[in-house]
Amino acid sequence: MIPRLLLLALALLVTIPDVLAQASDRPRIVGLMSYAATADDPSYKAFREALRELGYVEGRSIRVEFRTAEGREDRLPTIAQELAQLKADVVVLGSSWGLRPVRHAMPTTPIVIWGSDPLGAGLVKNLSRPEGNITGLSTMLTDLTAKRVQLLKETLPRLTRLGVLWNPTNPPSQFQITVIEDLKAAATSLGIELKMATAATVPQFSTAIAEISRSQVQALYLVENPLFYAHRKTLATLSLQARLPAIHGTKVFAEDGLLMSYGANYTDLARRAAGYVDKILRGAKPADLPIEQATELQLVVNLRTAKVLGLTIPQSVLARADEVIQ
Repeated sequence: MIPRLLLLALALLVTIPDVLAQASDRPRIVGLMSYAATADDPSYKAFREALRELGYVEGRSIRVEFRTAEGREDRLPTIAQELAQLKADVVVLGSSWGLRPVRHAMPTTPIVIWGSDPLGAGLVKNLSRPEGNITGLSTMLTDLTAKRVQLLKETLPRLTRLGVLWNPTNPPSQFQITVIEDLKAAATSLGIELKMATAATVPQFSTAIAEISRSQVQALYLVENPLFYAHRKTLATLSLQARLPAIHGTKVFAEDGLLMSYGANYTDLARRAAGYVDKILRGAKPADLPIEQATELQLVVNLRTAKVLGLTIPQSVLARADEVIQ
């Protein structure tokens, strides 16, 4: 007969997740870095939940160190240094903002990005073999630019002037350059004239949208940017005040008042990013982990906003919507 203590020990071995068996004498440290979002953002909550489902127990087998720059670019280097001092085993970024200071502070530490377009932004040369210490998921931001313009044109058949609000850097990133080029190409093919405006701080939002509005545009395109994400409610309010139907690539923008959004499911991407972290903590190298593309795209239409703007959304658009906000 097997002694009771031995049975108990065997039972414990069965119930302890593999990740714990592989853990060192300290919890593995995952640096979770955000430019503007808070810890209760749906994507970041989904990431931590996915880690738990993979068998990680926070405080025992893993320690997630969340840091946010609260929309302040000048804080990113400090945060990167903090994670370096903690000897993070892997750093996870919700966007490519913050990548440069992280690379500077931790040049060999594995980095997983889920809210970016690594190829379009020039971060990697090849999705199947990213090389270096970066891997993760692509939101295909640049690939979807033209489709968003087409959605606006289908929703507003008389659209001939489109305002574009973007946040420049000095110099502009490759991602921004690509998006602007794609916007110009899509607009030309649809007979639409673009009116560009920039905003690098929240106080500049109202000035930029007023400038766009004076150009007699009929709709507004918001280029993806962490600052815009953090203050999306302000942008939604300003666009409504200017009577501008607006589109963005992220679902929460439509939920917070924009007319529509079309883009990757960021919650799904965050959950999948946890899988990359799991593989890296088990010994995989980022260079050997292909960058996967978004598989879930979401079209969200806000009918409440449409009513305020006096718009009737075509049935052809509503029929394709994954979610309609009544």
